Amino acid sequence: MSAAIEVSGLGVRFRRNRRGSRSFKDLFAGASRRSRPGEFWALRDVSFAVEPGESIGVVGRNGQGKSTLLRLVAGVLLADEGTVTVNGGVAPLIEITGGFVGDLTVRENVRLTAGLHGMGREEISRRYDGIIGFAELAGFEDTPYKHLSNGMKVRLAFSVVSQLDEPILLVDEVLAVGDKAFRDKCYKRIDELLAEGRTLFFVSHNERDLRRFCTRGLYLDKGALVLDGPIADVLDRYNADYNS
Repeated sequence: MSAAIEVSGLGVRFRRNRRGSRSFKDLFAGASRRSRPGEFWALRDVSFAVEPGESIGVVGRNGQGKSTLLRLVAGVLLADEGTVTVNGGVAPLIEITGGFVGDLTVRENVRLTAGLHGMGREEISRRYDGIIGFAELAGFEDTPYKHLSNGMKVRLAFSVVSQLDEPILLVDEVLAVGDKAFRDKCYKRIDELLAEGRTLFFVSHNERDLRRFCTRGLYLDKGALVLDGPIADVLDRYNADYNS
């Protein structure tokens, strides 16, 4: 069986305050010649594989490349070096309120977003009531998305994306948003997805969440993969490095 995610020699470079851009000449230059003043490597020489059904937690301080790695796996960011291979579709719970259209209603956004992620019309109709119910938006279905509160927007986005049948679930701090009752619903839903054999790739600063959902950890520091091992060992190493 193929790995769910294969990462080899991965590197991505940024300029201060914005992504670095490469000229046609740069494409034929060596890595050292392509470096420019003000540029830095957000990730460099990162390699690992994730097997189907694994639950991986990505650990590290802010600015160490965790969310960048998630975006590379999601395919919304392109690498400057190395490769990322994803064998199967992804349900991306990252920047989850992105992609919704402000002037469209809740109902229209559910159909549009689910459709863009590959859900058929009949499937959307079958799941529609469950999506609205989970998001606690009954009575707001004809409300323009732009008039929803931030909490409502997050609930709607999580509800739609968590209904996708993709085998790989990417989660970036989404559980930190919303009230406790809704977080508990999110926990239960993720537990259900894991019980179905989904693969989880999870970025969080919440040690309790990491220990709850993940069995393996990746520890990133200064863009490098410092440790790949059992989540308890990875968290112990991280805590020893930065909490001593």
